[in-house]
Amino acid sequence: MQKNIIVAALALCGAGAAMAQTAPASKVELWGIVDAAVRHTNNEGVNQKSKTQMIGGGMSQSRWGINVTEDLGGGNTALVVLENRLNADDGSVSTPFFQLANVGLQTPYGRLTAGRQWNVLFDVVTSTYASFPYSPYMEAYKPELGFAMGARTSNMLKYTFATPNRSLVGSLQYSFDENNDTKALEAGLPASAAQVPAFVASTLGGGAWKTFGGYLRYAPGNGLAVGGGYLRSTLPGGTDVDAWTLGGSYRTGPWYLSAGYGLNKAKFTAAGANPIQAFRNVVDGAILGQFWAGQSNGGFIRGNADKRQLFKLGVGYQATPQLNVGLHYFHGKQTGSATGLSNGKANFVVAVADYAFSKRTDAYVGIDNTRLSGGDNVYLDAASKARSRTGFTIGLRHRF
Repeated sequence: MQKNIIVAALALCGAGAAMAQTAPASKVELWGIVDAAVRHTNNEGVNQKSKTQMIGGGMSQSRWGINVTEDLGGGNTALVVLENRLNADDGSVSTPFFQLANVGLQTPYGRLTAGRQWNVLFDVVTSTYASFPYSPYMEAYKPELGFAMGARTSNMLKYTFATPNRSLVGSLQYSFDENNDTKALEAGLPASAAQVPAFVASTLGGGAWKTFGGYLRYAPGNGLAVGGGYLRSTLPGGTDVDAWTLGGSYRTGPWYLSAGYGLNKAKFTAAGANPIQAFRNVVDGAILGQFWAGQSNGGFIRGNADKRQLFKLGVGYQATPQLNVGLHYFHGKQTGSATGLSNGKANFVVAVADYAFSKRTDAYVGIDNTRLSGGDNVYLDAASKARSRTGFTIGLRHRF
């Protein structure tokens, strides 16, 4: 009897060891970036005074995340991405809490992911003709992201494919609007007009709108990369916005050269004498205006324009193994204003020097300038109504 028990125990141990050897490998990675900077700007506020402040991200938005991979065998891998954004200056966190939250499968035939993700415009710009080789853009000054339709999209399905050597990469996306429309607000007019700012904020803060689009990127391995993307977004009031981008970059020795073009065109339905359609246009115009104004200095007021273009040229130079310097110029053009008051042009210039103390820690200094011209309603923000602004940023960043 005792012998039988020992044999059974050994058999169970052997089975457990065999299961451990054949169990799929799973990996959980915790990572993050903490970036804090002091930024000084002029022409701020009603009195157009200078302003000095600490910001929670000068070169990068501070953030942390969890990446999970599980080997399912047969060349298949399960994926999970969670990412929260925070402000290092005061500890406040983003809304929604997870700015990225998706699950997916990587197979020999491509990658399928579902959830809140980067959209295809952001993907192709940051992977193909990013402003800086060590950081896709400067968080404190990013005119290029005003054309990315929010950069992140909720309720998205994304399929990404690539050749074995990744010389050609492409992606397709589709997102669901989940009946996030203006009908409830329309039913309560005119009193519900006061609720428009809250509705816009909730939509931009993780809400739903329908999108479809894709991109292609080609990088043959000789330092050259070119790509382009298209995204159609249908806003809650029914307005379609077509967004296009095209550009490329070239690396040779210590030099990094980049150029790009972006276009957003909103197709508002003529309201005529229809007050409901006019209200829908107001809501969608407010959402589009938030995209174009941007999350930091580098955007400007939409007014009643419906088209915006941006041309970009940049050069970077690796002066030493630790020091990288870069200069970038953006030219924006806004048109489609029925009154002409919101038609105008913008010129953006930013120069940045970044010094790497190690692979994880760097310090940076940047100076930027924005100048606008055109109709009376072309200005940086409603509070200052300034047409020019200069900024100076110095900060420290650490990755883990």
